Amino acid sequence: MNASLLTMIVAIMATALAAAETVNFDDMKAGMSPPGWTATQTGSGTAKWSVEKDASAPSKPNVLKQSGQATFPICIKDDTNLKNGFVEAKFKPVAGKEDQAGGVIWRAKDSDNYYIARANALEGNVTIYHTIKGKRTEKKRTNMKVASGEWHTLRVDFSGGHFTVTFDGKKAIDWADETFKDAGKVGVWTKADSVTLFDDFTYGSK
Repeated sequence: MNASLLTMIVAIMATALAAAETVNFDDMKAGMSPPGWTATQTGSGTAKWSVEKDASAPSKPNVLKQSGQATFPICIKDDTNLKNGFVEAKFKPVAGKEDQAGGVIWRAKDSDNYYIARANALEGNVTIYHTIKGKRTEKKRTNMKVASGEWHTLRVDFSGGHFTVTFDGKKAIDWADETFKDAGKVGVWTKADSVTLFDDFTYGSK
């Protein structure tokens, strides 16, 4: 392989790596909220976001756990600002009488304004919403099996006003909307009394 070709390959790989980042929480202190994230909620109640050790974690030893109760617990990655790209997370719904859900958010302006896609084990569906001034509005849903107590992968690809939601490698939803056009932050989401674990949170620009 000649030097110029090798240089080009290295440059392409470096660009690809720079375009995506994964947070697996393994270098964070267990029992504490994750540094560099805003651990909060939309609405009332008290969300509890903490890094915890978990033997089932896809990338051991740590996960991000939500174990409080609030209208919509959310945890936002502070240093993100994506207009077009993707966000993906592995999640495991553990418990919850009202809800057992895990979701990802994107183009978040703050804790009251963002897009969200979520999968719910109690309802057996994947749904996309926008949340405006704290009010969540359902836009589209697809019935899919979401097993409680198992790890799943939820991903959203977003470009302009077009969004594609993928659940466990299968396309779940295509949707178009122009509510939030500007770049914003990404993060994770649950609802009500959902006890949910998250791992391998990945995001990138396109």
